[in-house]
Amino acid sequence: MATQQKPVWLFREGDKSMRDLLGGKGANLAEMTNIGLPVPPGFTVTTEVCTEYYANNKQIPADLMDEVKKAVADVENQIGKKFGDNKNPLLFSVRSGAKFSLPGMMDTVLNLGLNESAIEGLIATSGDARFAYDSYRRFIMMFSDITLKADYPGLSKEGFERMLTDHKAALGKEDDTELTGDDWKALCATYKVFFKEQTGKDFPTDPYEQLETSITAVFRSWNNERAIIYRNKEKISHSIGTAVNVQSMVFGNMGDDSGSGVMFTRNAATGENVIYGEYLQNAQGEDVVAGVRTPKEIAELERDNKEIYDELITNAKRLEDHYRDMQDIEFTIEKNKLFILQCRSGKRTGTAAIRIAVEMVAEGFISKEKAVAMVPPGGLEQALHPRLKNTKAARVIAKGLNAGPGGAVGMAVFSSERAAELGKGGEGKAVILCSQETTPDDLKGMLAAQGVLTSRGGRTSHAALVARQFGIPTICGCSDMKMEGHHAQSFTTPDGTVIKEGDWITIDGTDGVVFEGALEVEPAGQSGDFGTLMGWADEFRTMGVRANADTPEQAAEAIALGAEGIGLCRTEHMFLEEDRLPIVRRMILASTEADRQAALDDLLPIQREDFVGIFRAMNGLPVTVRLIDPPLHEFLPNQIELEKEIAVLDSKGISDPEKSKLLSKVRELHEMNPMLGLRGVRLSIVFPGIVAMQTAAIVGAAAQVKKEGIAVEPEIMIPLIGHVNELKAVRGDLERVAKETAEAEGVAVPYKFGTMIEIPRACLTAGEIAQEAEFFSFGTNDLTQMTYGMSRDDAGPFLMPYIAKEIYKEDPTVSIDVSGVGRLMQICVDDAKQVNPKIKLGICGEQGGDPDSVKFCNKLGLTYVSCSPKRVPVARLSAAQAAIESK
Repeated sequence: MATQQKPVWLFREGDKSMRDLLGGKGANLAEMTNIGLPVPPGFTVTTEVCTEYYANNKQIPADLMDEVKKAVADVENQIGKKFGDNKNPLLFSVRSGAKFSLPGMMDTVLNLGLNESAIEGLIATSGDARFAYDSYRRFIMMFSDITLKADYPGLSKEGFERMLTDHKAALGKEDDTELTGDDWKALCATYKVFFKEQTGKDFPTDPYEQLETSITAVFRSWNNERAIIYRNKEKISHSIGTAVNVQSMVFGNMGDDSGSGVMFTRNAATGENVIYGEYLQNAQGEDVVAGVRTPKEIAELERDNKEIYDELITNAKRLEDHYRDMQDIEFTIEKNKLFILQCRSGKRTGTAAIRIAVEMVAEGFISKEKAVAMVPPGGLEQALHPRLKNTKAARVIAKGLNAGPGGAVGMAVFSSERAAELGKGGEGKAVILCSQETTPDDLKGMLAAQGVLTSRGGRTSHAALVARQFGIPTICGCSDMKMEGHHAQSFTTPDGTVIKEGDWITIDGTDGVVFEGALEVEPAGQSGDFGTLMGWADEFRTMGVRANADTPEQAAEAIALGAEGIGLCRTEHMFLEEDRLPIVRRMILASTEADRQAALDDLLPIQREDFVGIFRAMNGLPVTVRLIDPPLHEFLPNQIELEKEIAVLDSKGISDPEKSKLLSKVRELHEMNPMLGLRGVRLSIVFPGIVAMQTAAIVGAAAQVKKEGIAVEPEIMIPLIGHVNELKAVRGDLERVAKETAEAEGVAVPYKFGTMIEIPRACLTAGEIAQEAEFFSFGTNDLTQMTYGMSRDDAGPFLMPYIAKEIYKEDPTVSIDVSGVGRLMQICVDDAKQVNPKIKLGICGEQGGDPDSVKFCNKLGLTYVSCSPKRVPVARLSAAQAAIESK
């Protein structure tokens, strides 16, 4: 075999450090085995074999099964059972297990090894034909759906479920628990007939054929659509592959003294230090996580079986102590014996992540540094979940389990496809995905929805797990909503209210309440734990964090979230407000310099007042103001719409000279590629009066606020510099304006001039430009577009296919492309510091709030990053983690 390590590892041979090779699940199974927990024995096929599978045209290595058979023999010796035996059969579960957890995204097969011979042995050893044939029918359905559906689409789980429904109806029975062993045996026969109709072959009976097929199916599932979507969302490499864990089966469906469950050592939704989880009696683990039945709270296990409960709690505490983190544990009880099937660091909401980290420090469990490092930066955005307002007067129509905190408002939709079509990434409408339950295939629709509402499932179901991870407000197990089957297009509540597609509803995922209509939502406040964690983060980080803000209100929000200044204040946004847009248009339409200056004189006091408000709000913190950047036509009406209006007037014989004049100017300013045309510094050179007015407004406002006893630190940024002579020309003129304004005010203003680095040539000639600038700020939005030669507005049709085909690893407009754009930034930083060691360096593109980009900026040695106010906490935490990682 071409693998560097041996391809198959018994659980007792590995440990938790081997995640790259054994995957997270395999490494943890090995670790739990070696510390003496009751883990059913088994073995792991490594991630290297998965990589070889894809390199070898989706063929497993020729000698892999020889190694697998050796491992099976070892497991047989450990537990005294024989694979495929007709007396004491050994059965396996086959599960995926990548280095990073992808819960529910890949495939699992249970009860593998059953055939007509082994079923007799299972009946003999269990003494329960009902249990045996229930296990067999599950295996036939799961094996067919997971391993062969790609080749035979008719072999879907839904098809088998329909046969089960028809079978119960024919017997006059409603619940699965009413079926006898003979009933299940008859259904198994029906399933096999169906299998042969679909494939033309008998259901496979060779246990090693079943095992090889299932291992291959797990490898294949690494690249199924839902797994790819999940990895893209979580920025997990597509090249690392998955391991396959083959574990001896234990059965939770052997009667009321058996069961399966999922538990967390702390509350995964709130972070409270209490056991949190659910279990089902007489059920296999898939029944719990699939959400097809609503389980019991884990506390009920203490009443049902205190001895097992106490043993479970002891093992749970032991695992949390061992891993120093909250654990997600799957367990099975077989005939009053407890088994731990897997553990992993539990997925949690942002709120829970913060609370767990802070409380573990208080408990003496971890250090502050560890606490800061263990909270995902994206979790902070989740922690600031929106909350519902005025719920007391709202009409409650249903209640369920609070699975994902936060308030969400949207139109009801009843399929994942419809949510993806209408919601985020589609038409951009607010939708709530309503369903009986969700499956991993629904991930795209869930991510597109404002919230998720399911009638089945519990707090550990797939819907709840995804909700917590991605911060989607979610209610599960809402039995108050009655839906007629999986394809229902409405639901009915206990009081008779019918909610159809397009009807507005509101869900409160924190309390598990559904309201009729659209309620108002308000941003969440910061908890005490949030402030504590942010304080620790600020202790460790070495890079500053500013915010992009254009109004005093945004500035105040930024300060509240911990910003240390404004890294980008866009003056053109001020021009678009209703009270000044007519003046701006008058300035653009002016036919003489005198008329243009008159309009600018009218704008000056308005623009000055804008800056007064911002300087007051920032109270002495630095404020970087970008002078006008977009082309002038953006302040005028759309050319096509204007032409239509005039055409309609002409058809009615009506003349409108002003509109005609406006259209003439719009046509005059029209550019084939305006983002590379008359904008930024070029506009400052062609129409110098605009930026002269803006500079006078900035310095005048700073002087006024300074007279009020408030410190000011204005930084005037000239955008789109590509040549040092552009900066020299414009800065020289504006220095005179600034000096004259300050003298007229009678106050010394500590202003600085700098430039925005957004053209590749500026990066390459930074050594020249830095001699004329006191600061640089990377405008990575435009720098990325110009480096890639693409427009963000027009990249949609090819960008996602590029990512899907791994031409681009990820969207370069979201996270800095280190090898391309990042290389230009590195050249710029090095050359600028060489000629101007004191130069201030920042970034103000939205990538300034992307965790990976923040960490790269820290490595570059930037002075600060700047991002939207709501992402400031993310940037603060990311900067702290970067500083910790660089130690």
